[in-house]
Amino acid sequence: MSGLARRLVAEGVGTALLVAVVVGSGIAAEQLSPGDVGLQLLENSLATVFGLATLILLFGPVSGGHFNPVVSLADWFLGRRDGDDGSSLSLPEVGAYAAAQCAGGVAGAILANLMFDVETALSAKDRATGPHFLAEVVATAGLVALIFALVRTGRAALAAPAVGAYIGAAYWFTSSTSFANPAVTVGRIFSDTFAGIAPSSAPAFVAAQAIGAAVGVLLVLVLYPHKSGAPRP
Repeated sequence: MSGLARRLVAEGVGTALLVAVVVGSGIAAEQLSPGDVGLQLLENSLATVFGLATLILLFGPVSGGHFNPVVSLADWFLGRRDGDDGSSLSLPEVGAYAAAQCAGGVAGAILANLMFDVETALSAKDRATGPHFLAEVVATAGLVALIFALVRTGRAALAAPAVGAYIGAAYWFTSSTSFANPAVTVGRIFSDTFAGIAPSSAPAFVAAQAIGAAVGVLLVLVLYPHKSGAPRP
């Protein structure tokens, strides 16, 4: 198997497992704590923190452990700007990564539905509001800024716990519960459960995530205009 094929498998399977963690823990939370939304969110967020950190450790050495099209796009842009020689993604690879991530996201939602014997159906959970849009911009900007601040200062080894901790916190400090990921957003359309998102709400979330990624990249360039020269993850 070629190097790119291995990386695409890692990104697809990794994103599938991430969405399975998010959706599956959401379903479990609904079943274990009916009527208590706060406790459901706590259970869902804790599972995501541990699951995401573990998946980055598992797949990161193969593909970078992006599981997120805006992270892959930011990697390409920053690498191109820095003149990296083969150490960052090319634009066609970004497209391939995004396709694998989105396909994995849908597969992960279906897998979670099957594990909990929940019918796979489009979500009816409408999330498209102004505050949710702003929350997704903030959540995605913070995520992108965190990842590439670590990379550019030679601290990429801390990415797994740091990213897990950030997403866990963002579940609570953002009104959208921090999707911050177009592939996860697409996947969560296919689960009409606690963690789902209505198809009509998804485009606004993806647009907000794209804006947030741009803000995050700009913040990285302002704060860390030059790489430290340490190895990339």
